[in-house]
Amino acid sequence: MAVPARTCGASWPGPVRTARPWPGRGPRPFPDPRDPASGPARPLLLLLLPLLLLPLLTAPGASAYSFPQQHTMQHWARRLEQEIDGVMRIFGGVQQLREIYKDNRNLFEVQENEPQKLVEKVAGDIESLLDRKVQALKRLADAAENFQKAHRWQDNIKEEDIIYYDAKADAELDDPEGEDVERGSKTSTLRLDFMEDPNFKNKVNYSYTAVQIPTDIYKGSTVILNELNWTEALENVFIENRRQDPTLLWQVFGSATGVTRYYPATPWRAPKKIDLYDVRRRPWYIQGASSPKDMVIIVDVSGSVSGLTLKLMKTSVCEMLDTLSDDDYVNVASFNEKAQPVSCFTHLVQANVRNKKVFKEAVQGMVAKGTTGYKAGFEYAFDQLQNSNITRANCNKMIMMFTDGGEDRVQDVFEKYNWPNRTVRVFTFSVGQHNYDVTPLQWMACTNKGYYFEIPSIGAIRINTQEYLDVLGRPMVLAGKEAKQVQWTNVYEDALGLGLVVTGTLPVFNLTQDGPGEKKNQLILGVMGIDVALNDIKRLTPNYTLGANGYVFAIDLNGYVLLHPNLKPQTTNFREPVTLDFLDAELEDENKEEIRRSMIDGNKGHKQIRTLVKSLDERYIDEVIRNYTWVPIRSTNYSLGLVLPPYSTFYLQANLSDQILQVKLPISKLKDFEFLLPSSFESEGHVFIAPREYCKDLNVSDNNTEFLKNFIELMEKVTPDSKQCNNFLLHNLILDTGITQQLVERVWRDQDLNTYSLLAVFAATDGGITRVFPNKAAEDWTENPEPFNASFYRRSLDNHGYVFKPPHQDSLLRPLELENDTVGVLVSTAVELSLGRRTLRPAVVGVKLDLEAWAEKFKVLASNRTHQDQPQKQCGPSSHCEMDCEVNNEDLLCVLIDDGGFLVLSNQNHQWDQVGRFFSEVDANLMLALYNNSFYTRKESYDYQAACAPQPPGNLGAAPRGVFVPTIADFLNLAWWTSAAAWSLFQQLLYGLIYHSWFQADPAEAEGSPETRESSCVMKQTQYYFGSVNASYNAIIDCGNCSRLFHAQRLTNTNLLFVVAEKPLCSQCEAGRLLQKETHSDGPEQCELVQRPRYRRGPHICFDYNATEDTSDCGRGASFPPSLGVLVSLQLLLLLGLPPRPQPQVHSFAASRRL
Repeated sequence: MAVPARTCGASWPGPVRTARPWPGRGPRPFPDPRDPASGPARPLLLLLLPLLLLPLLTAPGASAYSFPQQHTMQHWARRLEQEIDGVMRIFGGVQQLREIYKDNRNLFEVQENEPQKLVEKVAGDIESLLDRKVQALKRLADAAENFQKAHRWQDNIKEEDIIYYDAKADAELDDPEGEDVERGSKTSTLRLDFMEDPNFKNKVNYSYTAVQIPTDIYKGSTVILNELNWTEALENVFIENRRQDPTLLWQVFGSATGVTRYYPATPWRAPKKIDLYDVRRRPWYIQGASSPKDMVIIVDVSGSVSGLTLKLMKTSVCEMLDTLSDDDYVNVASFNEKAQPVSCFTHLVQANVRNKKVFKEAVQGMVAKGTTGYKAGFEYAFDQLQNSNITRANCNKMIMMFTDGGEDRVQDVFEKYNWPNRTVRVFTFSVGQHNYDVTPLQWMACTNKGYYFEIPSIGAIRINTQEYLDVLGRPMVLAGKEAKQVQWTNVYEDALGLGLVVTGTLPVFNLTQDGPGEKKNQLILGVMGIDVALNDIKRLTPNYTLGANGYVFAIDLNGYVLLHPNLKPQTTNFREPVTLDFLDAELEDENKEEIRRSMIDGNKGHKQIRTLVKSLDERYIDEVIRNYTWVPIRSTNYSLGLVLPPYSTFYLQANLSDQILQVKLPISKLKDFEFLLPSSFESEGHVFIAPREYCKDLNVSDNNTEFLKNFIELMEKVTPDSKQCNNFLLHNLILDTGITQQLVERVWRDQDLNTYSLLAVFAATDGGITRVFPNKAAEDWTENPEPFNASFYRRSLDNHGYVFKPPHQDSLLRPLELENDTVGVLVSTAVELSLGRRTLRPAVVGVKLDLEAWAEKFKVLASNRTHQDQPQKQCGPSSHCEMDCEVNNEDLLCVLIDDGGFLVLSNQNHQWDQVGRFFSEVDANLMLALYNNSFYTRKESYDYQAACAPQPPGNLGAAPRGVFVPTIADFLNLAWWTSAAAWSLFQQLLYGLIYHSWFQADPAEAEGSPETRESSCVMKQTQYYFGSVNASYNAIIDCGNCSRLFHAQRLTNTNLLFVVAEKPLCSQCEAGRLLQKETHSDGPEQCELVQRPRYRRGPHICFDYNATEDTSDCGRGASFPPSLGVLVSLQLLLLLGLPPRPQPQVHSFAASRRL
């Protein structure tokens, strides 16, 4: 029996390499004996190391086996390399496939991708597409302004006077809970018939528009009825626009009153709970209704702020943050005697999704104490706005103050910071029910070009935290035509199910005058919008001529991607845009930062860079060369980029001969087509075809067998030059069908796969063919039938040599079951074709190794036997023998690990079912040593598009968080009953009874799909890839009282690392485990990120000032008297523990506006 070469307690002489993790960057704390910088003694120690170790390895009385010498392990490595290369040369057929392509040279042409011409053409096509939408937008905006100007206001208008299609009527009538959540009659609502339209992914009616009115707005109010009256005329303009451009999607008018009229009509997508949709809070409306904003929110947290009032303030701040877009900058501070930021942000930061989340969480921690100090709050806010050393919007500047009231007007502060120019608008919000004099708050707003609002209760929050946009819109309206500029939004999720869209927006102004010679109106009527689906833009980009790893992308002025193959949000929130930065869509580096900046600045450019890319399955990192070319898309805020690998400069285009094309027969009659028929699979191998859009009438199916059937049936009807088909895709598919069939004839058919323990051989091509031989192997083929979406295909193109891909295993799943010899390891390599001076890679070929058989073969190749039939060498007591991976597998661990750190083969039978797992899960100690010795490098990144299961609810038995619950002493105190705090609390409960489910609805769920089960989250990803060590290398793992010797060497022309190590005997060697699995994360620390913000540019126009602006309309309050009977009743309800619910709108500035 073999005895270990060392025992616990033995220590290795000389300096050792400890297996400690090194979290920092740069050199790890292990000197490299091959590095001259390590000192003159290191090379000598390396040479003497085997001599120093030998006495310990062959101590008297011990086994005659010793750890194999370095030259022995190098010999094993060469044998492994030769075996792999031999199999691939025989069965891979790389050389034979090159010859087949050259033999069929007359069937195809080599075309060139010229990056500059390509990107300019695509940019021009996108510009033309968007320009058509711009013209439709302008027609709509002009018509709306004229219709409203001609409209006669009607004070006595009634609901029955207005006939329209209420998009929510059907949902309300079918309310499963039977609750009448909407007021008003349904008699004025049209009942329409709808037809399915694939362009809208919805049922629509092209003869009518639909109207959506927010839940908290009374449909029967005079303002709303007049709005419905004059906007009805837009219906004919919508219809005419579609007649001129049938590709138009949703055309929408979002009114400043909250009414949305859209075309074509379709029922509203009713959420599972209460519908909180309000067009004025949509990203596209906010962007179109005002210029960018620099906003400082200050919140009074003095002791006078009662529990409920503070709760109202917290909610108000969160709602205010939701009115900001990525073009805006914001900070939030609380104040009493002193002012301080509520979060870690010490200056204005971009109002993006992640920063707003930090604010919202921080606001919840505000505590009321101290005395009110308006001066401290306003001085802090003005200082924030005057800080010019940071990135900001540099347009509208404003301060939003939330307070329960006070007497100080802080005139000295305004004189110092804001007068006489009044460049900063001040908006004041009186929160809660109280008896304070609100005159000072009104004065602050009116003397600083702002507006005063009252938020007496929960129902007034949403409406009054968005009304300030009307004030900001005044300079735009007064600027007239100069401000009538179309803006294009970030990517966001369409509320009606269209998917990801961008929207062109154009503000609509009120052109009326109160009388002859009077100043013209300065109210914004709303925003006109037209959607463009991202899929429609993608169709303008080249699909398959760029190869598997080439692509087109586009970004906006914020650096967010409009187009990118990695833009794949798993779940979307209707309330927020989809903001994926270009540097998060790819792995960030300095070169990409420069490219991004140049694109944002609207420049043209070209640059070849060496960069890292993540594999499609997100398990591997490859270092590659890419060519980036970019140009601006004129008349928009977008810039377009093209990425091409050097090997995709050229591509093949099938050129079916004139004789074939002249035969006007179905494609199924072509010679090579017969090899697509299932009847040929038994002899020619199974064929998977990429599910591409070969023809318009081709029915797509996720089942490739069914898709192939549909394809064959269609080909029975169409000819090769059919106008309904994409000739490039169709001809290339037929070409590659014939070429791969010739590979079967010349190479695969006459070979015995079992001789070399192969489960299958395969070839995949750019043309969309994947041929797997023999046919029975297709039953276990799990790779994507679209080669461009198959990880092995894309990685093979980017890597030289043979790429091993073990079966994927999740650590949470059961180990592989080695049944029926169906578990295999893919080995693939790209076919590089040189035609003249043009080089391209049109195909990938490979084999599938029988895992169990090759594990046995691996042990023989890494042993002292020359072949499998040779008897094992016996080592006598008096002879000296080196351990090998076969005889001494109880003491010696031998493994092949791929470049991602995943186990491929092992000499340990019990590890065969762990093939495909990250090696740290198999041998954490050894994997850590490989990492510490620079065999592997770690790359960490964040996935901002992940979807996570919802968090479990908290303690349902607890009282409603943040709601002030009175004590018994309060209950017995008559003074408390008449206080503002009591009335505010009762008012909230009163309206909660009316709106039963409002507060119970999560905003995302309320506005989203009823089937929403997951929420957006951030996941941290960690990948490993080969480091700087390329040579054969010996090292020692020092584990305190134990040590462990290992040898590691890269296998030439593969992505494999060959590792031989002593098996661990001591528990001290159980070091920390490297993690590779994706984990939930909060993302990078936002407080640090804002200190080094990414480069961006705001819109080039700003309308924040007009000398003719009339600021006399600056706010007023509204309240209603309490009823003692209601107070008593509601206090009893409170004591019973009923949850709080929101109330309808108490007062709305918009609802009082006369149009």
